[in-house]
Amino acid sequence: MITEENIDVLTRTQHIVRQALDHLGCDASMYELLKEPMRLLTVRIPIKMDDGSVRVFKGFRSQHNDAVGPTKGGVRFHPQVSEEEVKALSMWMSIKCGIAGLPYGGGKGGIQCDPRLMSTRELELLSRGYVRAISQLVGPAKDIPAPDVFTNSQIMAWMMDEYSQIREFDSPGFITGKPLVLGGSQGRESSTALGVTIVLKEAAKVRGIAVAGSRIIIQGFGNAGSFLAKFLHDAGAKVVGISDSFGALYHSEGLDIPYLLAHKDAYGTVTNLFPDRLTNEQLLIQDCDILVPAAIENQITESNAGRIRAKIVVEAANGPTTQLATQILDNRGVMIVPDVLASAGGVVVSYFEWVQNNQGYYWPETEVQEKLEKILVAAFCKVLHTARNQNVDMRLAAYIVGLQRIVEAVKWRGWV
Repeated sequence: MITEENIDVLTRTQHIVRQALDHLGCDASMYELLKEPMRLLTVRIPIKMDDGSVRVFKGFRSQHNDAVGPTKGGVRFHPQVSEEEVKALSMWMSIKCGIAGLPYGGGKGGIQCDPRLMSTRELELLSRGYVRAISQLVGPAKDIPAPDVFTNSQIMAWMMDEYSQIREFDSPGFITGKPLVLGGSQGRESSTALGVTIVLKEAAKVRGIAVAGSRIIIQGFGNAGSFLAKFLHDAGAKVVGISDSFGALYHSEGLDIPYLLAHKDAYGTVTNLFPDRLTNEQLLIQDCDILVPAAIENQITESNAGRIRAKIVVEAANGPTTQLATQILDNRGVMIVPDVLASAGGVVVSYFEWVQNNQGYYWPETEVQEKLEKILVAAFCKVLHTARNQNVDMRLAAYIVGLQRIVEAVKWRGWV
């Protein structure tokens, strides 16, 4: 049986892009240009493993559109990385950059691997091999990678060092999400979660919900989910539910977030410490004011959207809500803050890092946070205004806002 969850993420993304371009009054040629990335590189990386065997890993780098400026986007290490996924994610990055008003197009990369089963030595060799394989297509003025699923500042450091050796000069602007000592930005590690917190607070204002005392469920406890839990706990919210790949915890009066943060492992796993667990599916339909899917795609579908009890859904993950589920929630009056807006904090602070690398001048964390809040509050207001003015849901409104800059740049360049 074919369900909406079985339709690949690229096809679903293309459907929303077409709708947004129709609202912008664009003809078919613009859709033909923007429905697929301008470039997609597939690479094969041979690595000598610790046991002496040679294993060949498959990787990708997708560059959606560079009409506005160089492409920008993360590199993920995950067993399920696919060509269709990196294509769609690069398109989402274009939308995020457009919403935030950044001088970038979207890019995305990935390698099919499971870093949880690899040694530090093997990960370093894979990181450096990936950079060698894509080095002709990337650079500070071409395409700037960043961390993503199962990648971190150490992997970014190896990648920057490899690129600098290839180019024979120090190139901190080649990649973002680096350690501070190598040109990283204050606030980068927690920037995605801080961005989610900022737009969550704006959405709560619109719905008349005070964040302090509100009940919030966070599905996922990795980098974004764990930082988000801390920020919201510090803001006085009751984080009543969290989850990881092993299961979920829920308590109507709020969980002990400091304890959970202190005991989670490097991959955000903590629920295995508790025998009485819910499933991720059960967590999503528990009572709360605000639900934050911060794990993986296709979590809220037509099969469970009618049972979601939150007043607001803030998408910290990529693609957690299907289009049919979006329609169901919208018809029920549930406000959805879409992923391309809610999770834009990471790319905004990556942009700040790139600017600081280019200037050779670095900002204190308070300045980074102030600049981030200013950009995201303005972006939220613009998307909300578009949704109300054009009578569309917040997701379609976000795509309309995000694509508008690309459309204008393409027209000015004379491509279409």
